[in-house]
This record gives sequence, structure tokens and C-alpha cells, in this order.
Amino acid sequence: MNEFVEQKVALTWTEPKATYDVVIVGGGGHGLATAYYLATRHGITNVAVLERKYIGSGNSGRNTTVIRANYGIPEAVRFYQRSVELYATLEQETDRWIMHKEKGLLWLAHTEAAVRAERARAEINTKFGARTEYVGRKEIAEICPQLDLDGAGVWPILGGSYHPAGATARHDRVVWALAEGAMKRGVHVHQNTAVTGLVKENGRVVGVETTQGRIGAGVVVSAVGGHVTSLGNMAGLRLPIRTHPLQAYVTNHYEMNFDAIVASTSLLFYASQTARGEMLIGAEIDPQPSYSYASGDHFLQSCSFRAMTLLPFLRNLRVLRQWTGVCDMSPDYSPIMGKTEVDGFLITTGWGTWGFKAIPAGGEQMAQLIATGETPELIAPFSLGRFAADRTLADRGSAGTH
Repeated sequence: MNEFVEQKVALTWTEPKATYDVVIVGGGGHGLATAYYLATRHGITNVAVLERKYIGSGNSGRNTTVIRANYGIPEAVRFYQRSVELYATLEQETDRWIMHKEKGLLWLAHTEAAVRAERARAEINTKFGARTEYVGRKEIAEICPQLDLDGAGVWPILGGSYHPAGATARHDRVVWALAEGAMKRGVHVHQNTAVTGLVKENGRVVGVETTQGRIGAGVVVSAVGGHVTSLGNMAGLRLPIRTHPLQAYVTNHYEMNFDAIVASTSLLFYASQTARGEMLIGAEIDPQPSYSYASGDHFLQSCSFRAMTLLPFLRNLRVLRQWTGVCDMSPDYSPIMGKTEVDGFLITTGWGTWGFKAIPAGGEQMAQLIATGETPELIAPFSLGRFAADRTLADRGSAGTH
């Protein structure tokens, strides 16, 4: 037992009931956060979270744990800033150590066009509540001395934006804290319970078919990652989602002095240091849509080459392990949250490469929608109906990995 193993978490398991007020499909961060905020903010506890494997076994356990709000459009900045704020108080609220650490996020620019983009990002972020400042080469060298400002003579760093509130947290601890907090208040979480169909009456979803039998529901919420289109098909709903694998890896330990999170959209990689001292590195989504969780040598080779261009010390480290998650990408690279045209069926999806950072705000806002029946102002722009209304929220430049 060491400091990275939680000793206080107590999870309580129960048998499924015949019916619940709310059934949430997906036992990752977004599903558990929705249940947690239903219980803690609205007193709604007749809730079931259904997970086909174990909680956090999907994308919540396969991400790179970055928390930020430095997006490129006002709607996204406001939403993710709310999540940054909720993450900052989640340890105190749950009385659980999620290993949250504010590090600051450095977003690098290598061309004059990128410099203009980062200046604009800083202005938009600050205007809508997420403090970000433009920084030059001198400030960048102070924030992250390990960077080669000349980019090996190929990708010189001209400037960038710095988002001081950028942070990380331990993914499994976030899942455990939310699950425990919901369970303590009466929410049921059922592992190894796969949804095989939706039950509809008069066009309304009134329950789910599972590997443990039928479960009735007042409302069904899809919070799955990777297979949301399959669940949507069960409801008779076609979703504008394509799923792509996303790979990442960590190295062996490095001296504990890499303080910032560093990202380069031109080189399509980002890096941070874990609490154990490992260097965690991620890159762009795989170009071919797939549900595959396989990882490969080509990713390690191409990503490492780009990362070493800016961070030469990486040449002295070894790859320790790698993994793959799957990303549900919407056409405009923004999430989809809220009601659907199918009565009784709600969705939270399209999280792409930024789902972990949205867990608290996504859960809070979906819980408010379920409890009140009204779409909260913060997530109203992210409705599924925006595509039919031609009100898309294009924010591809903020993906960081595409």
C-alpha cells in the first residue's frame, strides 16, 4: 500500500431494482458525475448507473487527465471554466484526494499565424472568464526551461498562450470519489451490466434491456463513450458522431521539475509529468474511425520524434507503457448535451479528446436538466438540434490533438 492507493473509499454494491426514476448508461466520469450531482444538488437518488464492465474502465481510465478552459469560442470557454472551478473544490467536497494539481498550460505557437491565434485565444479566454495571457520566448523559457526554443532548427517557438489554471487530476480517483459520493446518498451503480436494448412505449423510452434483465426508467441518459451511436440506434436516433482511437504513453521517471503542461498544435502532441515522475505524452487521434483499443509502434515512433523536437531530454527516457482510448468526435468538435427528439432519452456525448476535463460541469448541468426539465443556459448551445438549425460551434483549433 502506498500514497497512490486510496484506503478510505468505500463503494457499496446492490442488486438492481425493477425500476428507477433515472437510468444512466455508462459508468465513467460523465455518468457518475450526473448521478452524483442529481443526489447532492437535487436530492434525486432513485438512480441507477449501468456499466458494462467496471466503473472507469472506458475512456475515463484511458485519458491523459488534463483539465483546462482555454478554448476558442465563448460558449466553450464558459462551460469548461465552470468545470475547472468544480474540479478545484472537488477534493474538499468529497473528502477524497483526487490528486488535483494546478500546473498551468503552455500552448505553443511556431508560425506568425499561430501567434495571432494565441493572442486571440488569450483575449477570448479572459473576456469570458478563463484567465489566459500571451507570452513571449522569455516568459516561455521561465515557465518551462526544458523546451528547446529553436525547435531543433525546424520548429522554432515564437510565442504562445499561458493558461495558469491548467491542471491535472488522477482519473481513477475522480471516478471513485464520484461513485462513492453518489452511492452514499442512495444511488445504485451496477457493474458488468450491459445494455442490449431500449424499451419504448408510444414513442417514449421507458426502460432498458440489460444482461441482468429489464429495468424500467422515468428517464434514460446515454453517457457512454465509444458506442453512443449503437445506443442511439436502439432509440431510433441517428447521431452525428464518428469514433476514433486516441493513443498515449508514459516514460520512466524523470526529475520532478517539469511543472507545466505543454501543448503544440503544429506538432500535434502534448506532455505533462505525472505524480510518479513519469512523462505523459499524447498526440492526435488516429485518422481512421474505429472502436479498436489496440496501440502500435508507429504511434510511438511518430509522436516521440515530434516531442523530442521541442523537449530534447526525452531522448534519454524509455517508454514504460502505452494505451488507447476511443473518442466520439462531433462534426464541429464540440460536445452534444441535452434532450433528443426521442422522448425520455437524453445524451451527453461528442466529448472527443476533452471529456475528462468536462466531467464535473457536464454532470452538474445534465443533472440540472433532469431535475428541472429545462435545459441550463450553460449547455443550451451544445444541443443536438444545433446541427439541423445550422448553429454549429466549430472549435477545432482548441482540440490540441487534431
